Amino acid sequence: MSPPIQLTPAGVHITPPPNLTLRGIVAVPGDKSISHRALIFGCLAQGTTTITGILPSADPQSTAQCLRDLGHDITPLTDGEVRVQPGEWQEPQQVLDCGNSGTTMRLLLGLLAGRAGQFFSLTGDDSLRGRPMQRVITPLSQMGAQIWGRKGGTRAPLAVQGQLLQPIAYDSPIASAQVKSAILLAGLGCEGMTQVQEPAPSRDHTERMLRAFGAQITWKNGTVQLQGGAQLRGQTVVVPGDMSSAAFWLVAGAITPGADIMLTNVGVNPSRTGILEVLEAMGARITCHNQRLVAGEPLADIQVQHSALEGVAVGGALIPRLIDEIPILTVAAAFAQGKTVIRDAAELRVKESDRLTAMATQLTRLGARVEEYPDGLTIHGSQQPLVGTELHTYDDHRIAMALAIAALNAQGASYLSPGGCVQISYPQFWQTLQQLCQPSP
Repeated sequence: MSPPIQLTPAGVHITPPPNLTLRGIVAVPGDKSISHRALIFGCLAQGTTTITGILPSADPQSTAQCLRDLGHDITPLTDGEVRVQPGEWQEPQQVLDCGNSGTTMRLLLGLLAGRAGQFFSLTGDDSLRGRPMQRVITPLSQMGAQIWGRKGGTRAPLAVQGQLLQPIAYDSPIASAQVKSAILLAGLGCEGMTQVQEPAPSRDHTERMLRAFGAQITWKNGTVQLQGGAQLRGQTVVVPGDMSSAAFWLVAGAITPGADIMLTNVGVNPSRTGILEVLEAMGARITCHNQRLVAGEPLADIQVQHSALEGVAVGGALIPRLIDEIPILTVAAAFAQGKTVIRDAAELRVKESDRLTAMATQLTRLGARVEEYPDGLTIHGSQQPLVGTELHTYDDHRIAMALAIAALNAQGASYLSPGGCVQISYPQFWQTLQQLCQPSP
């Protein structure tokens, strides 16, 4: 079988052979959300923090470099072990570059807003400078933060003048782990109780890790309470495999005839397993093996095998638990019998790209029938086989990987461009995809 994946400087050629299947074992890269937080909390703690399994992709690299510019010692990110040695917080001489990472910028805003007497400026790439920051700036301003930016203080570049902050009880209009985490980071330096209430529970990695580092924090049913002033202490953090990265292989295994894929050491935190629940509701053959708890985070090895899928309805409180997995979920829907309806997902319009329009447009180019709404999509599955074509990734890593799985199961060749954006979250994606491609028995 000739290689179905061929990389070029401009894009990726995908030519699925007629007898293609996917088989093998995949060590999913480290969780991006946990990697960011381990770096940040390590700089807030007394003593050394050791991180194993950290994701060495572009986004955590941006966080690490910003923290170095703020006075901390972080060994270079690799696939192995990273050590964080906190230093004296300093006012950087240069603008902090958050790259493409919204997590970096939003969490740093919470971290820096309370550094009284110090001034900071933050920017990012073209995509990040276009993403909304008001959702974080509003609660931080209620705590006393002084933050300025473009478009009435809603877009980067941003300037922060550190202040003595006051705790708040914030009723968030959206379920967002980034908003919640920014407020909690600001609350660490306040005297008194900071509280965040969400309309639905979002990812709880920040709460779990803060407790492990020694913070006084409780959370239940979408409400978090943090007592300020606790001294964090350095920890050994084991980063589990990223469910958002695993999702591409879960869908690939479910829709590719004859596929059988084992994913090892995947984080199965309940706030991240929405994609598992939806795929199982669609009829996917998914089995969790060796379930265990490591450093406060639940892990499992996950096996997925090909199966016939049925369309489902997805919305409401489930959306925050699979928001990053919706692009690849639309691919599963395109190969399912019947229609899949996704609603309450307007948040996808302000990610690295407008992911609703991106997937609707590109799946339509492949031959799928897709209807687009302000907050979601309807995908009419298995109307006809998808047919390979030229596809645009919008320079969005999750769009690129989702389209690659779709193209691999289409009839004929496809060309995706640009393809290098997978470096943001999954540097080995193309190599792993190539290794999984096998001839059917």
